[in-house]
Formats: sequence, structure tokens, C-alpha cells
Amino acid sequence: MAKPIIRIKNMSKSYELGGETVTALQDVCLTIDKGDFISIIGPSGSGKSTFMNMIGCLDKPDTGEYLLDEKEVEKMKDNELAAIRNIKIGFIFQNFNLLAKLNALENVELPLVYRGVSVKERKEVAVACLDRVGLGDRMNHLPNQLSGGQQQRVAIARALAGNPSVLLADEPTGALDSRTSAEVLQMLKDLNEKGQTIILITHDLEVAKEATRVVRIQDGQLFENGGDWIELERIDEDGHTLYQNQ
Repeated sequence: MAKPIIRIKNMSKSYELGGETVTALQDVCLTIDKGDFISIIGPSGSGKSTFMNMIGCLDKPDTGEYLLDEKEVEKMKDNELAAIRNIKIGFIFQNFNLLAKLNALENVELPLVYRGVSVKERKEVAVACLDRVGLGDRMNHLPNQLSGGQQQRVAIARALAGNPSVLLADEPTGALDSRTSAEVLQMLKDLNEKGQTIILITHDLEVAKEATRVVRIQDGQLFENGGDWIELERIDEDGHTLYQNQ
């Protein structure tokens, strides 16, 4: 039996704010299998951003366990966290985070530059990733020469370039119109159908429902099956509802 790609157990995180201790996450537990497409939804202040930072190895919990591909993230030093971010996680951001002075090809190459991949190999990989997202004819364009949807496609190609275990998408449609949002979400679904594990962070219920698994976060706690303010369901690969709260 395959081991989960992510296993989080009793994760907690607090911050000092204005002389008070604020609990952002409280005894959070979550298991994500390879090939899952899970959305994590919650309002501002729910702990959503803190949880994303933990999953993305941008921060470490105060207590609890986090295993990513069987590696104990909570015990890592800063340089180890940076390495695992570069190797295991592909980030997709709301505002694309492309470098304005680099063209699409050069932006996609960046994660491979940091890995020390040869010029020839990283160009081949970047070209293949841009072709994969339908931008093979735009690789020499600068970000300001691309539409918002095209820029997000470049960002997805960049995330894929390192062949990550997990794609972590933070509000990937937040800066897009409804038509372009639908195109980006369809692309994520297509990638998931080919086996890519995807975690989507959002405040938008309609976006969250595009995933096959929906988890809500509220007051620093996770709820996958239950809760009054959001309809949650788990769908199997044939599209059948496995459970749904009423």
C-alpha cells in the first residue's frame, strides 16, 4: 500500500501579536495521497495562509508532525526547507510572481537554475512545459506582453518544470476573469487526471468545488466532513459522491 504524500498530525502554530498570543492552527491533522486534488477553503483570519505556509515549507509548526514524501519537515533547518521547497513543491500564486525582465522561457527555467541544471537541459524542460500549457508560441514574450491567463499558464509551467511532488496553488484564479479562471481550473484538473497531486488554497466556494476533495479551515481547525456554512463532498474517480454533509 502506497504511503501518503503528505501526513500532518497535531500541527499547531501561534504568533505573538500586540502583546497577545494568537493561535493560528490548533492540532490540525490531514492526510493527502498521491494524485489527490484537494482544496482548502476558509475566510480571512481562518488560519488558511498559515496552513499554506506550513504545507509549502515556508514556516515550521510549533508542535506536531509534518511528513512530505516521508521527510520530517518540522525537524528541518532553514537551508533544508529551502531545498525541499525547490525540489518537492511547485508554487502557483495569485499574482503570478513572474520576473518582468525575463521572458516566458526564462521565467520557467528559474527553478532549474537554482538547482544547477545545465543550460541545455533546463531549456529543453522549459520548452516542454510551455508546450504542455499551450504557450509554445509565446516563450519569447515578456510578462507584460501576455494576458493574465497566459501569465498564469507560464506560472503553472514554471511550477511543473521541477517535476514537483505537489502543486500548491494559492488563489490561482484570484486575479483572473471568470472565463480565464475556468480555463486555468480546467488545466489544473487535466494535470490532476494525469496523476499530479494538487493543493488549492481559496476563499471561493465555487473554485473549491472544482477539486475532488474539499476541506474547510475555520478558527485554525480543519473540517472535511461536516459544518454548517459550506457544503462538502468527496467524489471518487468516476464522479460518484462518497459522502456529503447536509
